Amino acid sequence: MRISLSDIGKRYNRDWILRHCTYTFESGSTYAITGPNGSGKSTLLQVVAGILMPSEGVIAWGSLGPDRVFECIALSAPYMEVIEEMTLAEFLTFHAGFKPWQPGVDPSFITRQVGLEASRDKQIRYFSSGMKQRVKLAQAIFSDTPVLLLDEPCTNFDEEGYALYRRLIDAHGKGRTIIVSSNDPKEYDFCAQVLRVGDFAGK
Repeated sequence: MRISLSDIGKRYNRDWILRHCTYTFESGSTYAITGPNGSGKSTLLQVVAGILMPSEGVIAWGSLGPDRVFECIALSAPYMEVIEEMTLAEFLTFHAGFKPWQPGVDPSFITRQVGLEASRDKQIRYFSSGMKQRVKLAQAIFSDTPVLLLDEPCTNFDEEGYALYRRLIDAHGKGRTIIVSSNDPKEYDFCAQVLRVGDFAGK
Protein backbone atom coordinates (compact mmCIF):
# COMPACT_ATOMS: atom_id res chain seq x y z
CA MET A 1 0.00 0.00 0.00
CA ARG A 2 1.34 3.42 -1.00
CA ILE A 3 1.38 6.00 1.81
CA SER A 4 1.78 9.67 0.85
CA LEU A 5 2.53 12.53 3.23
CA SER A 6 1.93 16.05 1.93
CA ASP A 7 3.31 18.93 4.01
CA ILE A 8 2.59 17.06 7.25
CA GLY A 9 3.11 18.82 10.56
CA LYS A 10 2.46 17.73 14.15
CA ARG A 11 2.51 19.91 17.22
CA TYR A 12 1.71 19.58 20.90
CA ASN A 13 0.30 22.81 22.31
CA ARG A 14 2.54 25.46 20.69
CA ASP A 15 5.54 23.21 20.07
CA TRP A 16 5.97 21.77 16.59
CA ILE A 17 7.54 18.31 16.62
CA LEU A 18 7.44 17.89 12.84
CA ARG A 19 6.92 20.42 10.10
CA HIS A 20 6.68 20.40 6.29
CA CYS A 21 7.12 16.65 5.91
CA THR A 22 6.43 15.53 2.35
CA TYR A 23 7.33 11.95 1.55
CA THR A 24 5.95 8.86 -0.18
CA PHE A 25 6.34 5.32 1.09
CA GLU A 26 6.00 3.04 -1.91
CA SER A 27 4.23 -0.29 -1.75
CA GLY A 28 6.54 -3.21 -0.98
CA SER A 29 9.59 -1.08 -0.14
CA THR A 30 11.56 -0.87 3.11
CA TYR A 31 12.32 2.34 5.00
CA ALA A 32 14.07 3.50 8.16
CA ILE A 33 13.15 6.62 10.12
CA THR A 34 16.23 7.76 12.05
CA GLY A 35 17.10 10.62 14.37
CA PRO A 36 18.11 11.44 17.96
CA ASN A 37 15.86 10.57 20.88
CA GLY A 38 13.02 13.07 21.12
CA SER A 39 13.35 14.17 17.50
CA GLY A 40 9.90 12.91 16.46
CA LYS A 41 10.57 9.44 15.04
CA SER A 42 7.78 7.76 17.00
CA THR A 43 5.45 10.70 16.35
CA LEU A 44 5.95 10.36 12.61
CA LEU A 45 5.44 6.61 12.74
CA GLN A 46 2.18 7.06 14.68
CA VAL A 47 0.98 9.59 12.09
CA VAL A 48 1.75 7.06 9.35
CA ALA A 49 -0.18 4.44 11.33
CA GLY A 50 -3.21 6.69 11.68
CA ILE A 51 -2.91 6.65 15.48
CA LEU A 52 -2.16 10.39 15.54
CA MET A 53 -3.73 12.82 13.12
CA PRO A 54 -1.46 15.55 11.77
CA SER A 55 -1.92 19.14 12.90
CA GLU A 56 -1.49 20.26 9.31
CA GLY A 57 -1.07 18.67 5.92
CA VAL A 58 -2.63 15.59 4.33
CA ILE A 59 -1.86 11.89 4.54
CA ALA A 60 -3.23 9.35 2.06
CA TRP A 61 -3.21 5.58 2.55
CA GLY A 62 -3.81 4.44 -1.02
CA SER A 63 -7.56 4.57 -1.58
CA LEU A 64 -8.45 3.88 2.07
CA GLY A 65 -10.16 6.31 4.41
CA PRO A 66 -8.78 6.87 7.94
CA ASP A 67 -11.38 4.53 9.46
CA ARG A 68 -10.08 1.56 7.44
CA VAL A 69 -6.32 2.05 7.85
CA PHE A 70 -6.06 -0.27 10.85
CA GLU A 71 -7.02 -3.23 8.67
CA CYS A 72 -3.88 -2.84 6.53
CA ILE A 73 -1.27 -1.82 9.11
CA ALA A 74 0.41 -3.80 11.88
CA LEU A 75 2.48 -1.97 14.50
CA SER A 76 4.98 -3.06 17.13
CA ALA A 77 6.25 -0.46 19.60
CA PRO A 78 7.64 -0.41 23.16
CA TYR A 79 4.76 1.81 24.32
CA MET A 80 2.14 -0.67 23.14
CA GLU A 81 0.38 -2.65 25.84
CA VAL A 82 -0.46 -6.33 25.75
CA ILE A 83 -3.27 -7.81 27.85
CA GLU A 84 -1.22 -9.12 30.73
CA GLU A 85 -4.10 -10.97 32.39
CA MET A 86 -4.34 -13.28 29.37
CA THR A 87 -2.10 -16.24 28.71
CA LEU A 88 0.01 -16.03 25.58
CA ALA A 89 -2.27 -18.50 23.78
CA GLU A 90 -5.37 -16.52 24.79
CA PHE A 91 -3.82 -13.23 23.66
CA LEU A 92 -2.84 -14.58 20.25
CA THR A 93 -6.31 -16.06 19.72
CA PHE A 94 -7.92 -12.78 20.79
CA HIS A 95 -5.67 -10.78 18.45
CA ALA A 96 -6.63 -12.93 15.47
CA GLY A 97 -10.26 -12.00 16.06
CA PHE A 98 -9.71 -8.49 14.72
CA LYS A 99 -6.52 -8.88 12.62
CA PRO A 100 -6.11 -12.26 10.90
CA TRP A 101 -2.80 -14.09 10.77
CA GLN A 102 -0.89 -14.76 7.57
CA PRO A 103 -1.88 -17.97 5.73
CA GLY A 104 -0.66 -21.08 7.52
CA VAL A 105 -0.02 -19.22 10.79
CA ASP A 106 -1.74 -20.05 14.06
CA PRO A 107 -0.90 -19.48 17.76
CA SER A 108 1.00 -22.77 18.05
CA PHE A 109 3.16 -21.86 15.05
CA ILE A 110 3.83 -18.39 16.46
CA THR A 111 4.87 -19.59 19.91
CA ARG A 112 7.34 -22.03 18.32
CA GLN A 113 8.77 -19.38 16.00
CA VAL A 114 9.43 -16.87 18.78
CA GLY A 115 10.75 -19.42 21.28
CA LEU A 116 7.86 -19.10 23.75
CA GLU A 117 6.24 -22.51 23.34
CA ALA A 118 6.94 -23.45 26.97
CA SER A 119 5.16 -20.26 28.12
CA ARG A 120 2.05 -20.43 25.92
CA ASP A 121 -0.23 -21.11 28.92
CA LYS A 122 1.42 -18.61 31.26
CA GLN A 123 -0.13 -15.19 31.92
CA ILE A 124 1.80 -12.48 30.10
CA ARG A 125 2.21 -10.45 33.29
CA TYR A 126 4.76 -13.03 34.41
CA PHE A 127 6.88 -12.61 31.27
CA SER A 128 10.23 -10.83 31.28
CA SER A 129 10.55 -7.58 29.34
CA GLY A 130 12.33 -9.43 26.54
CA MET A 131 9.57 -12.05 26.33
CA LYS A 132 6.92 -9.32 26.17
CA GLN A 133 8.84 -7.68 23.33
CA ARG A 134 8.75 -10.99 21.44
CA VAL A 135 4.96 -11.03 21.86
CA LYS A 136 4.67 -7.47 20.54
CA LEU A 137 6.80 -8.31 17.53
CA ALA A 138 4.88 -11.51 16.88
CA GLN A 139 1.44 -9.89 16.86
CA ALA A 140 2.68 -7.42 14.23
CA ILE A 141 4.95 -9.51 12.02
CA PHE A 142 2.58 -12.47 11.72
CA SER A 143 -0.49 -10.29 11.00
CA ASP A 144 -1.72 -10.52 7.42
CA THR A 145 -1.21 -6.86 6.53
CA PRO A 146 0.57 -5.17 3.60
CA VAL A 147 2.20 -2.59 5.90
CA LEU A 148 4.44 -3.36 8.89
CA LEU A 149 5.53 -0.54 11.23
CA LEU A 150 8.26 -1.25 13.78
CA ASP A 151 9.25 1.26 16.46
CA GLU A 152 12.55 0.29 18.14
CA PRO A 153 11.77 -3.39 17.47
CA CYS A 154 14.65 -4.84 19.47
CA THR A 155 13.99 -3.02 22.75
CA ASN A 156 14.96 -5.29 25.69
CA PHE A 157 16.56 -7.83 23.34
CA ASP A 158 19.90 -9.57 23.74
CA GLU A 159 21.89 -10.87 20.77
CA GLU A 160 19.63 -13.90 20.48
CA GLY A 161 16.64 -11.57 20.27
CA TYR A 162 18.28 -9.53 17.50
CA ALA A 163 18.91 -12.74 15.55
CA LEU A 164 15.26 -13.78 16.02
CA TYR A 165 14.10 -10.38 14.76
CA ARG A 166 16.08 -10.72 11.55
CA ARG A 167 14.86 -14.27 10.95
CA LEU A 168 11.26 -13.12 11.30
CA ILE A 169 11.78 -10.17 8.96
CA ASP A 170 13.49 -12.36 6.36
CA ALA A 171 10.76 -15.01 6.54
CA HIS A 172 7.64 -12.85 6.87
CA GLY A 173 8.51 -9.39 5.53
CA LYS A 174 8.77 -10.11 1.83
CA GLY A 175 6.51 -7.98 -0.35
CA ARG A 176 5.38 -5.76 2.53
CA THR A 177 5.93 -2.06 3.07
CA ILE A 178 8.15 -2.01 6.17
CA ILE A 179 8.98 1.17 8.08
CA VAL A 180 11.40 0.94 11.03
CA SER A 181 11.84 3.80 13.50
CA SER A 182 15.22 3.38 15.17
CA ASN A 183 18.66 4.76 16.00
CA ASP A 184 20.19 1.27 15.90
CA PRO A 185 21.55 0.26 12.46
CA LYS A 186 21.16 -3.41 13.39
CA GLU A 187 17.40 -2.86 13.47
CA TYR A 188 17.16 -1.27 10.03
CA ASP A 189 20.22 -2.28 7.98
CA PHE A 190 17.95 -4.22 5.61
CA CYS A 191 16.00 -1.06 4.72
CA ALA A 192 16.52 0.34 1.23
CA GLN A 193 15.68 3.96 2.11
CA VAL A 194 16.59 6.09 5.13
CA LEU A 195 14.45 9.07 6.17
CA ARG A 196 16.14 11.43 8.65
CA VAL A 197 13.39 12.94 10.76
CA GLY A 198 15.63 15.90 11.62
CA ASP A 199 15.03 17.15 8.08
CA PHE A 200 11.46 17.84 9.18
CA ALA A 201 12.11 19.20 12.67
CA GLY A 202 9.55 21.66 13.95
CA LYS A 203 10.26 25.29 13.11
